[in-house]
Amino acid sequence: MPQISFRHLCLALTLIGLILQTAVSPAADKVQDRRKFLGPTAADKNLSDYFRFHTLRLANSSLAKIKDLKTWDQKRKQYRQQLFEMLGLSPLPPKTDLHPQITGKIESDGFVVENITFQSRPGLYVTGNLYRPIKQEGKLPAILYVCGHGGVKKNGISYGNKVHYQHHGEWFARNGYVCLTIDTLQLGEIEGLHHGTYREGMWWWLSRGYTPAGVEAWNCIRALDYLQSRPEVDGEKLGVTGRSGGGAYSWWIAALDERIKAAVPVAGITNLKNHVIDGAVEGHCDCMFMVNTYQWDYAQVAALVAPRPLLISNTDKDSIFPLDGVVDVYRKAMHIYELYGVPEHLGLQITEGPHKDTQELRIHAFRWFNHYLKGDDSLIEMAATKFHTPEELRVFEQLPTDQKNAKIQESFVPTAKPQVPQDSAQWHQMTEKWKDLLLKKTFRAWPKKVEPNVKVQTATHDGLTLQTISFESQKYVPLKLFVVLPGQTKTPSQVTLNVLNQGEWDQFQTALAPLFPGIEAAKQTPDKSSEFYKEMLQRVQQEQTAMVYFTPRGVGLDQWNQDPRKQVQIRRRFYLLGQSLEGMQIWDIRQAIHQLQALPGFRSASLTLKASGEAAALCLYASLFEKGISELELIGMPSSHQQGPALLNILRFMDLPQALGMAASRTPVKLKQVNPEDWKYSTQVGKQMGWQEKQLQIEK
Repeated sequence: MPQISFRHLCLALTLIGLILQTAVSPAADKVQDRRKFLGPTAADKNLSDYFRFHTLRLANSSLAKIKDLKTWDQKRKQYRQQLFEMLGLSPLPPKTDLHPQITGKIESDGFVVENITFQSRPGLYVTGNLYRPIKQEGKLPAILYVCGHGGVKKNGISYGNKVHYQHHGEWFARNGYVCLTIDTLQLGEIEGLHHGTYREGMWWWLSRGYTPAGVEAWNCIRALDYLQSRPEVDGEKLGVTGRSGGGAYSWWIAALDERIKAAVPVAGITNLKNHVIDGAVEGHCDCMFMVNTYQWDYAQVAALVAPRPLLISNTDKDSIFPLDGVVDVYRKAMHIYELYGVPEHLGLQITEGPHKDTQELRIHAFRWFNHYLKGDDSLIEMAATKFHTPEELRVFEQLPTDQKNAKIQESFVPTAKPQVPQDSAQWHQMTEKWKDLLLKKTFRAWPKKVEPNVKVQTATHDGLTLQTISFESQKYVPLKLFVVLPGQTKTPSQVTLNVLNQGEWDQFQTALAPLFPGIEAAKQTPDKSSEFYKEMLQRVQQEQTAMVYFTPRGVGLDQWNQDPRKQVQIRRRFYLLGQSLEGMQIWDIRQAIHQLQALPGFRSASLTLKASGEAAALCLYASLFEKGISELELIGMPSSHQQGPALLNILRFMDLPQALGMAASRTPVKLKQVNPEDWKYSTQVGKQMGWQEKQLQIEK
């Protein structure tokens, strides 16, 4: 039997105690309540099970293959580059002139505070306060303090969250450090935005690969540049700390930039389980999250700090950073620290209290920095005290007219501007590259293999054959295809797959749903007077076409809780798992095509894919990965992912006009009810390739 060291035994007992404490704490009760975030329907339960399954899958795979230090050293560089990319920082922006300015200076109780600003990129202003001792011998260690969501606003003037957290910088300066406290994007003197998906409906942030976490990370990188430019600072002794939002930004900079020699993120990280399953995501704005392209759990961020000293700090009743998740991150990160042979460089500090900036949290942070940056283990005897009014710490009397902070989301991550190909060889090369990027950067979460578990039910009505095909698009995603065939035709020559949006489903449910076996319809008899029913009857009986109706996940019979706030948080959960709802709906359409083509006699039929609005764009992308589609009929499709649908990172390398060109290279496309001017790229490609007119038809 292997022997267990005393240190490991103590650590195990501590973790068990913390987990048991979490299970009965008020914060845990709040988390349990959030698990009921959907509703009582079967669709809601399936979605909850889906999120649980995929969250635990990612959690179990995170760092699981790291068995030795050699493997970690090989992976670490790759992981760091992935993190840069998921923060919208790949390629890394150029380090332009900071243009630093000191707009004011105050002397206080043994320290000086300077009101400063610099530009992390041209027009992207960072405002802050630099605290330093009045008397100084030699260069001093420096702390970057990044602020949480504690904005200070008076009479319509924002003084920044640096004012709220001033006592931290003042303590450091009174105890032999230089400390730079910087405002965040949203709550700074120049007010930007953190809540794009949370409350502003800006789902195009996902398509752009943009997160305000990237802006905060970049501002931190440039803040370190500024600190190293100061003559008072020992540039080899830099630390970072902050709480809540600032705790998260402490993670980003510590993981990305090895100039950080010691870090104390406070209440800034927990695991995917807490966010997705337990509902902690609902308490956080977008600045807390990377675009999770590579499907990480958050212990991978923590591991990138190793082997540098890291103290993970939290309270035991924090409802948005629950204790069990914090302990899980610590436990997984400890594995990497142990591989380096420095487990003492990773600490876990848990104090009693809610999500709050408590004195107990501060004392441990001060001691950590004293030990690792100054070699000082003396007791902390000085309290952190606020000295200044908001007005005294204000940087700008008038905000700069060239500021880009307020709309930085529109330019921070560059978008692609593809050129029209010169010939077919170049076009082939471009489309193959885009298809590869789609699979790696946008649809990475698509399953490798599924077991569809197909069930077919058949009925007849008024000379029609009606089939309900039930299948699983992936685990916990049951869907249905509704097939209408001419009564005497078993092998149709034409099939139209109609991918319905919610409004079209409502019409279908009224007009046709009562005819199909195995579903419960609101009305027991179909509305044969409706245009929907008449069009179906004409296509089936006169044109001998099999009409098929389908809704992907979240639509139709599979519609989830329709409370607008719940809908937002559902979509954000997909995002945290490295998916988008629309990206997974494209997968559903692909699986629907597979099920149709597997039906007896359908493989040889001519298949038309038809949809309108955003569903048309989903069909467009599905067609790029499937064979046997004879025509696309797309109605009122958006002209850019700026309008929808949201697909991870796609605007970084292509947009809908390029996708339309790719599709038309493979399949004839009819694009209706659009502005032809919006699709010039696609038509120019057609001219260069010498397409026949029917290959791409665009109608107003």
